[in-house]
Amino acid sequence: MANPKGSMGRADFIGRHGLWRDEQADAARRVRSIVDDKALELVRLSFADQHGILRGKSVVASEVDQAFSDGCTMTTTLLFKDTSHRTVYSVWEPAAGIGRTELAGACDFILVPDPGTFCVLPWAERTGWMLCDIYHPDGRPVPYATRQIGRDAVSRLAEAGFDYLCGLEVEFHVLKLVDPKLRPGQAGQPGEPPEVSLLTHGYQYLTEFRMDELEPVLEIIRRGILELGLPLRSIEVEYGPSQCEFTFQPAFGIESADNMVLFRSAVKQICRRHGYHGTFMCRPKVKDLFSSGWHLHQSLRDRQTNGNAFTPKERGDVLSPTGCRYVAGLLDHAAASCVFTTPTINGYKRYQPYSLAPERALWAHDNKGAMVRALGGAGDPGSRIENRVGEPAANPYLYLASQIHSGLDGIERSLEPPPPDDSPYASDAPRLPESLMEALAALRASDLFRSAMGDEFVDYILTIKQAEVSRFLSEVTDWEQREYFEIF
Repeated sequence: MANPKGSMGRADFIGRHGLWRDEQADAARRVRSIVDDKALELVRLSFADQHGILRGKSVVASEVDQAFSDGCTMTTTLLFKDTSHRTVYSVWEPAAGIGRTELAGACDFILVPDPGTFCVLPWAERTGWMLCDIYHPDGRPVPYATRQIGRDAVSRLAEAGFDYLCGLEVEFHVLKLVDPKLRPGQAGQPGEPPEVSLLTHGYQYLTEFRMDELEPVLEIIRRGILELGLPLRSIEVEYGPSQCEFTFQPAFGIESADNMVLFRSAVKQICRRHGYHGTFMCRPKVKDLFSSGWHLHQSLRDRQTNGNAFTPKERGDVLSPTGCRYVAGLLDHAAASCVFTTPTINGYKRYQPYSLAPERALWAHDNKGAMVRALGGAGDPGSRIENRVGEPAANPYLYLASQIHSGLDGIERSLEPPPPDDSPYASDAPRLPESLMEALAALRASDLFRSAMGDEFVDYILTIKQAEVSRFLSEVTDWEQREYFEIF
């Protein structure tokens, strides 16, 4: 048999379809050297699915060259999962129930490694890791690839003359793992959640004592994150018990999204290996825990001048006209973009008045109750906006893309935002959606996102999230049992 290690018609898949840039080919050569020099035994190949969850395969070190030539196959059903890992679309029907014959029958797509994302995992012995992009076997990009959706948004912004710069400010909980609930009968779709206990009491916001109390586990996480090469900036003890916040240096394009998917996965893996449970769920059902948010700091770089396009020239202004129009776009499309910034049913429980979380689509100067917080002034090269709407469970590529498309629409239509509102919780500005169901309705009616992301992608996301909502509505909750079981 010719080529017993062959790849079933995928020989030189990456080269034949021109899927790598020159710098990726150079990075691949460096990866080969690292694999040899560090005697790595395994390399994980991962892609971020529709929820921003990393999925993939691991190949032994001797197979890395073949992955760099031919890619690696992966089942297309992964594109159709909701957050319980249930398959939403009918893949055994013609065209997989989604109108695409190339996805029927649980066939394969191809993972193509991006060698520029390679790192050695400090918590997994002799193991490397790479992000991948996904393609059909004929070399076409898979239209539901969220990393490509993010790239497309960045490219559209570049065509308009701007580069996207964003920094991450991410809150999450670290809890002691008491019982992982792995006994027979506790599995399922989803399985029973683990039993946990607190590591600190609340609420000693930013106190050094609480920081020292959390330091043993934060030290383990911090060292792992820095060894990965992620641009960690600061670590803080947050408002609630067992809650912390990591912030990262800003990066251009989708690099911050790449960093976020690796960061979330790293925290969960590091914590689990040391007897802890790290969770980016917005509002865990653990008594006295406080909601977690993901704040996105954003600015644009003018590609002609290389200057910050948000820096105002006039004394007394917080943002430039370009920055104001970008803000106007974010506010105008806030409801529809919530499907991307706050994609879980749980995330909407965070939008409460007087809670350091936004409740309405408005902006203000340095006010942490506003959805959009503007920071800067005349001559300040760090002028930027902070969107405080997101939850840490959001798919990073879709979160960034929603911001870019919304803000660019404001710039292109020369929208003007309403005056900054310094009383965000007493305002009559439009409320943010109070549920994922409301957000889905807003996205369904959004001309902007249908135009920018395509009807097919928007309908695909709507179907997956609606399946999640339908499962939620079919469950009998503790509240219902308490409210109705005895009285009626």
